Amino acid sequence: MLSDSTPASPAPDSPEEGQNESVDPLTGLPVVPHHVNKEIFQSAMRALVILLIALAVLGTVVGYLVGGLPGVWGALLGVAVALVFSGTTIWSMLHTADKSPNYTMGVVLGAWIGKMFFFVIVLAVLGQFSFYHKVVFAIVILIGVIGSALLDMWAVAKGRQPYVTPSK
Repeated sequence: MLSDSTPASPAPDSPEEGQNESVDPLTGLPVVPHHVNKEIFQSAMRALVILLIALAVLGTVVGYLVGGLPGVWGALLGVAVALVFSGTTIWSMLHTADKSPNYTMGVVLGAWIGKMFFFVIVLAVLGQFSFYHKVVFAIVILIGVIGSALLDMWAVAKGRQPYVTPSK
């Protein structure tokens, strides 16, 4: 039994002596540094690059087996479109990780509108050509975009972002 004068042992999750943790002097709560969000989005960007490299390698091999040289072109074009489509979202979040919510919303919305225009224009222009395999192109885009969304969810889920950021 502890007496009132005996100091209680530190909580198991509390920082050890000598570690630096920023604490808001008004609330006594830890302050979340700006780099926390950037680390999550950098992880998502790395995962996207790895996915698209693997997709380019596998897509070109499968594309060649399915349709010869047009299959290779379809896979490479699909990877490029998936990079622009998924990469703009991650880039905009990475760019605005330490900005205000209004600025972030403006950049993300602008990037979304821009990539929709890009996607429509690319599809309209590429629809006139026959040098690529259209089915391989569509499948590679779908795998790239859906895979990127799943990897984004994984990066956010494994990221160590607190739910509440104390105000100063």
